[in-house]
Amino acid sequence: MIKKSKFFLLSVCLLFVSAALAQQSNMLEIQQADLLQGASGFERLINNVRMKHQNSLIYCDSAHFFRAENRAKLYGRVRIVDTKDPVVTTSNYAEYDGFTKIAKLRNNVVFKNEETTLYTDFLDYNRESGIANYFNNGKVVDSTNVLTSINASYDTRIERITFTDDVILVNPDYTMKTNFLIYMTVPKTAETVGLTNIVSAEGDKLNAQKGSFYDTERKQFRFYEGDVETETSKVYAEILFYDELTKYYEGRINVSLFNKEREVEIFGEEGKYWEDRKFSLVYGNAMVQKYFEKDTLFMIADTLISQDSENANERYLLAFNRVKMIKSDLYGITDSLAYIYSDSTIFLYKDPVIWNDKSQITADSVRFLIANEEIERVYLNRRAFNITKDTLGNFNQIKGRKMTGYFTEGQISRFHVEGNGESIYFDIIGDSVLRGMNKMLCANIMMFFEEGNIKRINWLVKPEGAFNPPHMIKEEDKKLEGFVWREEEKPSMEQIFAWRTPKRREEEQKNLFEQPEITIPFPVEEEIQKSIQEKLNSQEKNKPN
Repeated sequence: MIKKSKFFLLSVCLLFVSAALAQQSNMLEIQQADLLQGASGFERLINNVRMKHQNSLIYCDSAHFFRAENRAKLYGRVRIVDTKDPVVTTSNYAEYDGFTKIAKLRNNVVFKNEETTLYTDFLDYNRESGIANYFNNGKVVDSTNVLTSINASYDTRIERITFTDDVILVNPDYTMKTNFLIYMTVPKTAETVGLTNIVSAEGDKLNAQKGSFYDTERKQFRFYEGDVETETSKVYAEILFYDELTKYYEGRINVSLFNKEREVEIFGEEGKYWEDRKFSLVYGNAMVQKYFEKDTLFMIADTLISQDSENANERYLLAFNRVKMIKSDLYGITDSLAYIYSDSTIFLYKDPVIWNDKSQITADSVRFLIANEEIERVYLNRRAFNITKDTLGNFNQIKGRKMTGYFTEGQISRFHVEGNGESIYFDIIGDSVLRGMNKMLCANIMMFFEEGNIKRINWLVKPEGAFNPPHMIKEEDKKLEGFVWREEEKPSMEQIFAWRTPKRREEEQKNLFEQPEITIPFPVEEEIQKSIQEKLNSQEKNKPN
């Protein structure tokens, strides 16, 4: 029983000793001062003051040391140095609590952690957690960037600074504005939440409505619901990646690329753009809108490729698979298409069909020329076929090896067939009475149109054929070989927008660069009352006697 009591007493003693040692290691110590004075509740340290707390050395001109409370007020040239990590802080004034390990630094605060330096007038630094918080404005500077904000929290353990309210990041290449930014000091990356606006040194504008990621060293960006606008182009996507060094863009979800010089905008689900090469690739329900002064050319396809260039002969637009197009009264479908900007020529390949007014045009390949924003001419090569439906439902037809169509104000005015020409023409009176059918063979045929209807036909070289009255017309003679009426394939604007409806964005979106730098404060109550009284006095003076 006696042995047990001795063991118990020894354990209690050891516990008290351990607690005392722990308490002692947590206490502030005076290491140096030129003068030490006692005062009511504290000790006053004057000149060349040096104190110690665990791994930290504390320097200042003078201090009030509250020994019982294990805290000190530090005055003049305050400097706190941690002997086990690189953090050094300086200020004009500070309060240090040994129990909580919190230093409250005020006035001309400089917080230095290796290459990162923080400047402010109000900083609370928790040595236990390694987190420093500033408020009422501050600035962080490293070898690449300068960041300012109203508030910030610096977690030195993971080298992360969270900036909030009026955040500005500046480096030689860009100026960024936002209201919430997380900055990793070691890789020098900035991640924002919400509205983010950036302006480059060249004047380019980079915007994100739902946040961004910016690698300031590698000069790479990722924007969420973002756009990049330069002097010649504007790129948008719900997720947009931009590499400044390679001038490369990559977008996903509701991508659009607008070429300001060519007045062409390309839409798709995903896209890639090489700015230096002026080359773009867009796919996934892709769409083109070519803006003219009077109207717009709409085109849809699986994939679109665009090449711009200073050399006019190198500019083109390619469309692949399930191509459909509409421009005013022109409608077309094809498997693939090429638009050459230098001479405003459009090539259609592999089973192309064009509709204009009442005509259907087909050939192995089709090329048409746009002049003064209107279709001027169409060239049909091999197995060229034109079909026009009249008011009685008959099909006037003309075919040949090659065919050239001429347009006036966007409407077919005449067709010229060269080689192996054949035609069927139904002669009607007053749009309601059939006189007969003229079926001819001729090497060269000229067909003239008026308001979409065939006005007359000229057979130029040794025509062969016959005119048959209605009762002699056989059903099998009404169609030339290769006739296929494909009106049900004619595209519509409903089909165009069902394929893709471009996401429309607000023209005037909020931009932090456009907000005034100066805020006008609301008047205080005394100012309001004074203004009211002055107005009442003025009215009293102006009253008639």
